[in-house]
Amino acid sequence: MSAALDTVDRRIINDMQGGFPICERPFAVAAEALDLDEDDLIARIGRLVDEGRLSRFAPMFNAERLGGAVCLCAMAVPEARFDAVAEQVNAHGEVAHNYARAHALNMWFVLASEDPARIDQVAAEIAAETGLEVYPMPKLDEFYIGFKVEA
Repeated sequence: MSAALDTVDRRIINDMQGGFPICERPFAVAAEALDLDEDDLIARIGRLVDEGRLSRFAPMFNAERLGGAVCLCAMAVPEARFDAVAEQVNAHGEVAHNYARAHALNMWFVLASEDPARIDQVAAEIAAETGLEVYPMPKLDEFYIGFKVEA
């Protein structure tokens, strides 16, 4: 990772959480609002992702509002099998993201589907393929926590 975030990087992180333009050239519109050049904004976002300061830059859709479903799931995966099981899990198009955790349940992933019934089906498929139990943890309440960095 390079030096600390500069003021422009902080503004990008803070100002681009929500309300991203939907138009032919959204980065041009977003760049103008930040008083930047479109290519500079794209390059800075790419650098922030490449450096691991942002895990990703992508839209977040509310699957439930679109008629689908999401579910956080966890598994206890033997360390010797972790990479192989991660490949099996990630091979499913419904897996939105997957994280290793220092916990007895050391693999956590999110299933997202247009069809709510697919959540249980995919969890069962993963369990059958890996021979490991999948623990679905359906959302009870939703909380939005924005991430802001000091300017």
